[in-house]
Amino acid sequence: MMTVQTEPREPLTKPTFEIDGARCTSLDAFYAELDRSLHLADWGHNLDAFNDILRGGFGTPAGGFVLRWTNARSARTNLGYPATVAHLEAKVRRCHPTNVAAVQADLEAARRNEGQTLFEILLDILVVHGPTGAEQDDGIDVELSW
Repeated sequence: MMTVQTEPREPLTKPTFEIDGARCTSLDAFYAELDRSLHLADWGHNLDAFNDILRGGFGTPAGGFVLRWTNARSARTNLGYPATVAHLEAKVRRCHPTNVAAVQADLEAARRNEGQTLFEILLDILVVHGPTGAEQDDGIDVELSW
């Protein structure tokens, strides 16, 4: 039997992309900031499409990446309840009729400053694709800088 000794491998370094939370003045501005940083192919600019790009393709690197989110405090403020209300008001007008009641309930909660804000929704989507998430194989690491 032959034994082969191999050298220990250096851990692979994931590419790092940085978005500036100060530029995330709205959900559309958040999407534009992603486009600027990640140089993404054409994608749908909605929450479902954001989830999809984290799975790979659309120009995102195979094996995942690090998303460094600077000025997260600004993004948390800008993507808080007022932006969430505006997003849900638009969504309730265009969603499938079977979803209207659920979106309307989310809208009413947001108007009371309850439920998830857009910022929290975005973070939750990122966590799903991170080391402890259900889709951790996607390899997305998030570094928040407040």
